[in-house]
Amino acid sequence: MPALASAVRASLADAVPDVFWTDRPELLPPARPALTGHGHRADLVVVGGGFTGLWAAVQAKERDPAREVLLLERGRLAVAASGRNGGFVSPSLTHGLAQGVACWPEEVATLERLGAENMAGLAQAVERYGIDCDLHVPGELTLALDEHQVCAVREAYSLHRDHGVEARLLSAQEARARVDSPRYLAGMLDPTVGLVDPARLVWGLAEAAERLGVRVHEDTAVTAFDEDGDGVRVATEWGSVRGRRVVVGTGAFRGPLRRLGWYTLPVYDHVLMSEPLTAAQLAAVGWEGREGLTDAGNQFHYYRRTLDDRVLFGGYDANYHFPGRIDPRLEQSSSHELLAAHFQAIFPQLEGVRFTHRWAGVIDTTSRFTPVFGTALGGRVAYAVGYTGLGVASTRFGARVALDLADGQDSEATRLAMVRRKPLPFPPEPLRSLGVRATRASLAAEDRTGRRNLWLRAMDAVGIGFDS
Repeated sequence: MPALASAVRASLADAVPDVFWTDRPELLPPARPALTGHGHRADLVVVGGGFTGLWAAVQAKERDPAREVLLLERGRLAVAASGRNGGFVSPSLTHGLAQGVACWPEEVATLERLGAENMAGLAQAVERYGIDCDLHVPGELTLALDEHQVCAVREAYSLHRDHGVEARLLSAQEARARVDSPRYLAGMLDPTVGLVDPARLVWGLAEAAERLGVRVHEDTAVTAFDEDGDGVRVATEWGSVRGRRVVVGTGAFRGPLRRLGWYTLPVYDHVLMSEPLTAAQLAAVGWEGREGLTDAGNQFHYYRRTLDDRVLFGGYDANYHFPGRIDPRLEQSSSHELLAAHFQAIFPQLEGVRFTHRWAGVIDTTSRFTPVFGTALGGRVAYAVGYTGLGVASTRFGARVALDLADGQDSEATRLAMVRRKPLPFPPEPLRSLGVRATRASLAAEDRTGRRNLWLRAMDAVGIGFDS
C-alpha cells in the first residue's frame, strides 16, 4: 500500500488544477460583452450558454431566421458542465436503455428512435456549421470488473437484444483484445456512442449561433423574471431585456427559477487527464479502436483516448455537499487520488504515466436520471434541466422540447410522458443529505457484494435514485 500511495502521488505531482479542454489559450475565443443597460428586446431570450442554451438558440433561428434571439451566460462559455465533461456523445435520451424501459416501457421504442434522430441531427449540424470539435463515433465498451458485474453486462446485452437495439456481447478474451486490462471479465459494445472535444463543441455552437444572428452575452447573471404584458422582463446584474418568450437551460445553477431546486441535485464529478501516451504504452494497452470505456458498477468510471493519445479518466465518486453547495473550492479533493489509484489498478502496464490536469464539474442530477421539463409565468418561460451526466447529445433534444413548450406547440416531443410527468422531487434538507449518504453507502455495498439492499429496493419502488 505505501508503494501504491507513492505511485499515486507521483502520477499527480505535476497535474494542474484546471480543465484540460479549456486550458488551451490558443483556442479560447474572445470574450463576448456583458449585457448592460435597459430597453433591450428580443423574441426569445435564452438563459444559460451551455449545450441546452446554445442548441436552443441555434434551433430557434433554424426554425425562424427572422426571430430575434438573445443568449445570456453568467460566466464564460464552456466554463461550466458543458466544457468540463468527458465528451461522451450518447444517443440515449433516457440515461440508458434500462432506465428507459423501467420508466416508460410503452414509449421506449419512440424514445430510442427520437434519440437516434437527435444524434444524427447533432452530427449533421456539426458538419453543416463546420464545427471543428473532433466528433467521431468509435462506440462504447461497458466492462465487467468483478464477477457480479459479468451478470450485469449480460443482462444489459439481453435487454438491448430484446428491444432490437444494436449491441455486441464480448467475452473476457474479446474485451481484452480491444483494450487490455487484467480486470476485464466481460464486455458489451454499443457502436452508437461517439466522442467529442466538448469545449470546442461549445465554442463552435456559439459561433454558429452568432452567424445565424443570435446575440450572445457573457458575464451576465440573470437575477429575476417578471411578467411584462404578454412577455417577460429578464433582469440581470447590469440591466434587463424584455423577451416575448424565455428558455432556461442553466443545469445545476438554478437562477431565478427556485422550483428547479426541488428536482435537481448539484453533484460533483471528478476527472483526470493524462500526458500523451507513447507508442510503447499504447501497444501495451491496445485500444486501437479508441472506444469510450465505462464499467458496470453503480460507482462507475468513464475513460477515453483523445485524438492526441491522452487518456481522460473520471467518475466513480459522486459528491453532494450540504445544502447543495456549489463552490470552486470543492473542485480539488481526494477523489483525484482515488481515481489515480483506480487507473493504475485497471492499467498496471501504464505504470509511470503522469496526469497533467485534474478538475471537477457539477452535474445536475434528478431522481430518475433524466431531465425535467416545464413552464413558468403562464407558459412564457420554459426550462429543460437535469441531464445527470448524459447531456452532450440529449441537450439538443431538450432544447427542442423547451422551444416547443415556450411556443405552445403540441408536438411528438411534448406529448411524451418523459416530458409531461416530472420526476419525484428530492426531500428538503437535512433529509436530502441523509438520503444521499444512505444511498451512496448502499450503492457501494452493492458494488462490493452484487446484492441490492432494502434501502435501494425501497428507492426503486418509489422511483428515486442517485447517480452521476
